Amino acid sequence: MKNIFVGNLDFAATENSIRALFEPHGTVERVSLVTDRDTGRSRGFAFVEMTDASQADRAIAALNGTELDGRALNVNEARPKPSGGGGKGAQAIRWWWQGLRRRASPAAGAALVGVQPIHNGRNENNPATMFQEGSPAYAYTIAHNV
Repeated sequence: MKNIFVGNLDFAATENSIRALFEPHGTVERVSLVTDRDTGRSRGFAFVEMTDASQADRAIAALNGTELDGRALNVNEARPKPSGGGGKGAQAIRWWWQGLRRRASPAAGAALVGVQPIHNGRNENNPATMFQEGSPAYAYTIAHNV
C-alpha cells in the first residue's frame, strides 16, 4: 500500500475525478480529498492510496506535472505525519499570543495587563503540552481605555 500526495488541484476537483485520473495506472484503494472544516470547500490537495507500490510509482511518474483543469499537478509519495512534539503546539501559542497582543494594542485603546497560568499540577512552562487535554490554562487581563 502506498499513499500519494496530489497537490495544486482545482477547487472544483472531486474524489471521482481524481480516482478516474489514477485508475488507468493501477488499483486505487481510496481517495481522500481534503476539505476546509468550516466551509466544506476543497483545499486543493488530496491523498490517493494505491494497493501496489510499483503501480503507485508508475502513477507518480506519469502524473506529476500533468495538467488537470488548467493546473499542473504536484504528485509525489506522501510523507508520514510527524509524530508528537511541539509542531502545532508552538504555532498555536504564537497565534494565541499575536492575537492577544493585537486585541491589547494601544491603537485598540487597550493594554495587556498580565498573563497568568492557571496551575493544575503540570509543567506550565512546556509549550509542547500547553494545548493538550489536562494542560494548564492561561488567563489574561486587558485594560481598556488606557
